[in-house]
Amino acid sequence: MFDLSKSRSLLERAQSCIPGGVNSPVRAFKSVGGTPPFIVKGEGPYVVDADGNRYIDYVGSWGPLILGHAHPDVLNALKRVIDNGTSFGAPTEIEIILAEMIIERVPSAEMVRLVNSGTEATMSAIRVARGVTGREKIIKFDGCYHGHGDSFLIAAGSGALTLGEPDSPGVTKGTAADTLLAKFNDIDSVENLFKQFKGQIACVIVEPVNGNVGCIPPQGNFLQNLRDICTENDALLIFDEVMTGFRIARGGANELFGVDVDLLTFGKVIGGGLPIGAYAGKKEYMLEVSPSGPIYQAGTLSGNPVAVTAGIETLNHLSPESYDQLEQLGEHMERGLQTIIKTNDYPLSQHRVGSMFSLFFTDRSIRNYDDVKTCNISQFAKYFHGLLERGVYIAPSQYETGFISLSHTTRVIDETLDRIDIVLEKVLK
Repeated sequence: MFDLSKSRSLLERAQSCIPGGVNSPVRAFKSVGGTPPFIVKGEGPYVVDADGNRYIDYVGSWGPLILGHAHPDVLNALKRVIDNGTSFGAPTEIEIILAEMIIERVPSAEMVRLVNSGTEATMSAIRVARGVTGREKIIKFDGCYHGHGDSFLIAAGSGALTLGEPDSPGVTKGTAADTLLAKFNDIDSVENLFKQFKGQIACVIVEPVNGNVGCIPPQGNFLQNLRDICTENDALLIFDEVMTGFRIARGGANELFGVDVDLLTFGKVIGGGLPIGAYAGKKEYMLEVSPSGPIYQAGTLSGNPVAVTAGIETLNHLSPESYDQLEQLGEHMERGLQTIIKTNDYPLSQHRVGSMFSLFFTDRSIRNYDDVKTCNISQFAKYFHGLLERGVYIAPSQYETGFISLSHTTRVIDETLDRIDIVLEKVLK
């Protein structure tokens, strides 16, 4: 019998001292119900919870564990660096090494500033954009998540061309008024905002693959059209590659889609699972950052040697052949899912970009957040729990992406597909 009694006890204990019992909201399983497993160990493609349940893991700490859990080379590198200390708040050579590795891989990255999280990276990038343009408004896309900075916690207003509205208590209406909402894969919505707020927009920030409402790839020339519109209006284009960077290609979405951008943000993989972030971009803009320029940004733990070491070791393992392998594994998963969908005529659809994938509980084409909102959330919740009880751990929300690591083999994916087939039959028939 599937047992979560120890996790349930831990959740009750956590709720007495941590809001909701978790340190990030999606972990609470609010959208699917039930008790979140409290994880005690990870190894390769697996995690184990406090009750001893073992799962094939497609969360991967929300993307960074591209080598799998507890990769021995990463662990050994961490053990070596920890012997020298954990934090200095001073420059180290390994920060230079990581920055050089990012610049070598990412076409538009000419300079890099390390920070502590993806949220810090995106907040800093839009500050740079505002600083160099002298403008205050930014455009983001409905459904794209860029961390919990005030400028990003914005919901759509009453119409496609309205100013944003605060999406969380504590975000002021003044802050929200400087964030404009467009629709992903809808270039007209972007053009209309530039017309309405001519000369006021500092930048467009976008997840090149919308990974925070499921895995939604850009369609047609959407990304290149963004580049062209920004150039025409003297605004900066920012790729938020916290999720896609070094996962969907060696040089991230910047390389994969071949679109030249002004600034980029990173996280996840460049820390090998440890807390880190970075923003990067054209030298002319990055040199405006303090101490070489007037735009201020700082962080005591930025460039932390432990996180940087894990990132260097992870990137060292990601050769061009690694991405061929990830593509093959992703394609294997996609083909298997499509066979299940087609054979049973299920009202489902899916998207995949490299080792990122999503199964949507709707048969309509998914282009943006509006389409995802048509999904059958109750069916997804049943699907989620059916997989969890059969030892497959996916993100506890229809609005999230799955991640395949290099430790997932075709055998592991085949085991997953067998369990998916069983669960979908129970949920949909």
